[in-house]
Amino acid sequence: MSRRKTREPKEENVTLGPTVREGEFVFGVAHIFASFNDTFIHVTDLSGRETLVRITGGMKVKADRDESSPYAAMLAAQDVAQRCKELGITALHIKLRATGGNKTKTPGPGAQSALRALARSGMKIGRIGKKS
Repeated sequence: MSRRKTREPKEENVTLGPTVREGEFVFGVAHIFASFNDTFIHVTDLSGRETLVRITGGMKVKADRDESSPYAAMLAAQDVAQRCKELGITALHIKLRATGGNKTKTPGPGAQSALRALARSGMKIGRIGKKS
């Protein structure tokens, strides 16, 4: 009987994100929707087509009344920043949005704390724009 040949699995290096030089920034776009009921932080690539991470304040707290709180927005922003760093995103452009339409055009209470938490977690902030 002949011996069976076994293949050894090849180790592949898998890297997430683009290859960049030292000191270069890789930008994403953080769409922050802050209403008086919840705060959404949705990070896409620069074109806006590919979603990288999307976390809401309601995913971070148990009570429904706390979904729009600044604390929930801060927790969501910290998770977003951690995931962005894993993917190789080092800087973010911010697009802030309120409810708009015929409702209030003032962002909810979580907008400022989400932006501050993104900046404090080590993400570089590019441009800040308003959508509504």
